[in-house]
Amino acid sequence: MSEQKPVIIKRVKKVKGHGHHGGAWKIAYADFVTAMMAFFLLMWLLTVATEEQRRGISDYFDNPLRVSMMGGDGVGEQTRPLPGGGEDLTLTDGEVRWGDPSPEELEILRQEQELRELEALKERIEQAIESIPSLSQYRDQLLLDITDEGLRVQIVDLDNRPMFELGSAQLQPYAADILAELAELLNQVGNRVSITGHTDAAPFAGGEGGYSNWELSNDRANAARRELISAGLDPAKMLRIVGLASTLPLERDDPFSAINRRISILVANRETEQAITGEQPSVIATDRDA
Repeated sequence: MSEQKPVIIKRVKKVKGHGHHGGAWKIAYADFVTAMMAFFLLMWLLTVATEEQRRGISDYFDNPLRVSMMGGDGVGEQTRPLPGGGEDLTLTDGEVRWGDPSPEELEILRQEQELRELEALKERIEQAIESIPSLSQYRDQLLLDITDEGLRVQIVDLDNRPMFELGSAQLQPYAADILAELAELLNQVGNRVSITGHTDAAPFAGGEGGYSNWELSNDRANAARRELISAGLDPAKMLRIVGLASTLPLERDDPFSAINRRISILVANRETEQAITGEQPSVIATDRDA
């Protein structure tokens, strides 16, 4: 009998492709393309967005809860919850529904919005001072700052360029031009305006018993009011006229300095207006200028 040879079966494992050239690179490439697409989309959105919308995006990353409460398309310029649509969740008949922002939160939002509006007005006035010839030549006599009471615009005297005739409430022509330019800008916000007159410490010949710096400062503030209104300022925006004589000098070391003679125009914030009028503070922000 012949020897029977064993049968050998070879199993060949077929591998598709090559082990070191798998599909992982495709996933990484897809992630890269997606990230680049998102980046270019973000760049495009930032390009076409308005300044207020960009501010809203920035505010969201600072305080997502506050921005989500405000809602709407122009988040950076809104003060009312859900202005873009949907059910208004503000208080109705004194009832508080679930999810309502508290009165304190609404008041904070209103104050922040009002501050942004006053800062924007300050920027517009500064731009006008630089671009309008009747203002730019007197830029050294215009002082602007944001205070706890609102936006303050001060027009001060210089030794060789007084706003009023000496000892009088008669405006110089250039001072009237300044007030005329300011009237249009002041109409751009709903805030009311307070005007204060200031003098230096030089007394009148008749002493304090006669016509004095108290009357002069008040008359000058009132003259500025008349000029603003004749230039187009809404008379309803006028809140208060005050004459403080020489009690609040800008140059405290020299009470006789010309810079102490000035007109101060205050674009009052809501708290200052309430303090002046004696109005009770509002619990919920409302559009009082609608």
